[in-house]
Amino acid sequence: MSLTFAQADALFRDNRLNELAADAGGLQFLKLRSLSRREHLERLFDETKGARPDVGARQLFEAAFKANISPDEVEAVIRRIYAEDRNTRKANEADLLNQLYRVQEFNWGGLYQNNLEKTIVDNYIKRITDYESLCRSVENELLVSMRGYVICSWYNHWTSIIIEDIFKDHPNVLPAVGLVKKIDFFVKDVPFDLKVTYLPEGYLAAKRKAAKLRPEATLLKRAARTHSIPISTDLPAAALLQDLWNKVADHPADDCRQLITDLRAYRNSLVEGIEADPEELIRWLYENQGERRFDASNRLFLVLVDQRNYFDSWKLKRAKPLMGSRIHKHLDGYGAQPGRRIEFDWQGARYTTVSDVMVVRQTTP
Repeated sequence: MSLTFAQADALFRDNRLNELAADAGGLQFLKLRSLSRREHLERLFDETKGARPDVGARQLFEAAFKANISPDEVEAVIRRIYAEDRNTRKANEADLLNQLYRVQEFNWGGLYQNNLEKTIVDNYIKRITDYESLCRSVENELLVSMRGYVICSWYNHWTSIIIEDIFKDHPNVLPAVGLVKKIDFFVKDVPFDLKVTYLPEGYLAAKRKAAKLRPEATLLKRAARTHSIPISTDLPAAALLQDLWNKVADHPADDCRQLITDLRAYRNSLVEGIEADPEELIRWLYENQGERRFDASNRLFLVLVDQRNYFDSWKLKRAKPLMGSRIHKHLDGYGAQPGRRIEFDWQGARYTTVSDVMVVRQTTP
């Protein structure tokens, strides 16, 4: 192996995963990292007939790296551990999918993980001085919002597991069986962090602006005013867009129907363009990250698009047969080097990564 443990560990801590993956020793380090739970490393030594040293988990990881354990043996142990865990989930998967289809609305209730505590402190604890008013607000507002938050979080958690399993079940994919920073799996020895998303509204807005087209919300508001359709003033921008879209789409006027047809046609053409060449979208997704979560790790973006109703794209996260078919077809088509090398700019610096986009879209009327 060309890299020492210390060198590989330094590259990992510096988020230089592509440099690690390009080196045989670095790739071995990353795969062993997914076995870094003590019981997994002990199993590795036991199943490869190696002499297991009596040391702590951190030292056991380094010992495994330095031991005479072949990459094939490491991969075989990873696959056996994953298969055992997967069989447990398979036993409950049909019922889980059935339960996920009971979610009829995806509404966070104004609460999000990043600002949940702040929202409660600002809107209830610091704002309300009367005890009875506080109790009424909790009963009538906060509990309803919390219910939406919990249901959305539950839905995202379990659909994410189902989607990851679709990837990990493919023969060209090696799972990461433990928590490894910025790696969910390896596709033909290329590490990827899976990101599930929808057609980004920011990307759509940027493309419309570049094409000298007015924003969707502007056109929908104009149609609403023309036909005396009420425009809600208490909704955030994303919810207002969906609200206006639905109202205009339901109006019988020819110009309303034509507007919705035009807006949908532009979105559809954008999706087709992404399928043909996703590099522009990939670059946009990297360059428009939030500062707190920025990184340049390899990302595989799964873009879910329900062309029957773009605002229902969240429902495709539970459409396992549809996703499985599209994802495995895409994985089948990979050559020796999955993904594509992308250069992007962020805050004045230039970064290089390996990334790809898979589009799963529902078009059935």
